[in-house]
This record gives sequence, C-alpha cells and structure tokens, in this order.
Amino acid sequence: MKNIIALCISIITLSANAQNWTLDRAHSSVRFSIIHMVVSETEGSFRDFSGIVNAGKDDFSDLKVEFIIQAKSVDTDNSSRDEHIRGADFFEVDKYPTFTFKSESFKLVKGNEYELAGDMTIKGVTKKATFITKYNGTIDTKNGKKAGFKAVTSIKRSDFNMSWNKTLDKGGYALSDEVEITVNIELNKKNQ
Repeated sequence: MKNIIALCISIITLSANAQNWTLDRAHSSVRFSIIHMVVSETEGSFRDFSGIVNAGKDDFSDLKVEFIIQAKSVDTDNSSRDEHIRGADFFEVDKYPTFTFKSESFKLVKGNEYELAGDMTIKGVTKKATFITKYNGTIDTKNGKKAGFKAVTSIKRSDFNMSWNKTLDKGGYALSDEVEITVNIELNKKNQ
C-alpha cells in the first residue's frame, strides 16, 4: 500500500511540475531537402504544423514532444510539383492527412547538443527517428519565457512507402532516397 501511495504522489508531483510550452508559429519552421538529379538539393517546407511540448526541468532534460504536420501544407515553391507530392506517388494526403512524431527520450550528447528520439509516422508507417537537437537556450521576457531548438534528422522515404523515382539516362536517379528534415522551434511559456 505504501508503494502505491508513493507512486501516486510521484505522478501528481511530476504532473504539477510539467510546464506546458506553446509553439510560436511565427518563429518556427519545418523544412526538408532532397537531392535532385544527383547534383543539387531541392527544398520545401510545411506551412501547417502544431506541437505539444512539456518539460518540468529548466534544462529540458525531461522534454516530451508530440508534433503533427498537415501533409497537404507542403510547399516547394512550385504548385505543380506540390500537387505531385500530395498525390499517390508520395504523400497520398487524402488517405494520410498527417505526419506525426512522438518523443521517447531527450538525451544530452555534449554541451547544448541532445538526441531527441521517438516514433515518426508517415503514411501509416511508424519508424524510430532520432533528431540531433541543438538547445539554443531560454530567455525571460516581460511576457514570459522563450526557448529555442533546432532539430535535424534524415529519413529514407522508401521506409515510408514513397519509392517513386526516375532513372537518369547517364545513371543515377532523379531523387535521392534520403530526405533531410530540419525543424526550428521557438517556444513560449507565460508567466504564472
């Protein structure tokens, strides 16, 4: 019985100490890049995303993240390419409207560099993903606290059932399998 009471007290304490941070959309971005025609990088972004961020410790060592991207919000600055990406060859946004990431751990590597690991789900496929994350620090403002992070990972699109490609006449493929994802996040927490 003592163990159960101690566990309940621990859960209540953790819940009370957890700090809900809100995503500052005006100062956050989700971008990706892919090698095109073997020699160059093509970039894009997602315009619609949201996240839930909780941390009870000032150094964010207990960080928990849930992140949702609206797949149809893809923007590569080319409307015909965006429509192709939204279709069956890539995202299939009508069938799979969201991509998600749910963290499992946030571990210090060195200095202000962390590994943010968790489950990434794209097109109904869930795979482990690790973001190399730079914690840029926290500042106090008259309206509350602000914190900043930059997180980078690479995934294979074929792991998520996106294998469309074209073979080039002189060898190689039109698109690389590897896609780099970069997330820049600014968080806000109001004074209590």
